[in-house]
Amino acid sequence: MPARRPEDRALIASIAAHTSWANTTDPAARTAKARAAFTDRFEREADPDGTLPADERARRAEHLRRAHYKRLALKSAQARRKSADRGAEQ
Repeated sequence: MPARRPEDRALIASIAAHTSWANTTDPAARTAKARAAFTDRFEREADPDGTLPADERARRAEHLRRAHYKRLALKSAQARRKSADRGAEQ
């Protein structure tokens, strides 16, 4: 199924991804390493020297994770607003 156009390649990739996930018996196990790495990132940011107790490190990491998602939400809202403003000008 060769694709000459970018939109065809994107569709083919989407088909492959859906097929792959349909054949995955344990989705949580498949993504466990990625989720652990994501969590570890915030724990390292919260406690770079590894000196805090585990529960305090986890508490701080959770706040950093929430701040990360809030920043993403803010950027998304700003982009939607900008896009809507451009549409209103036309």
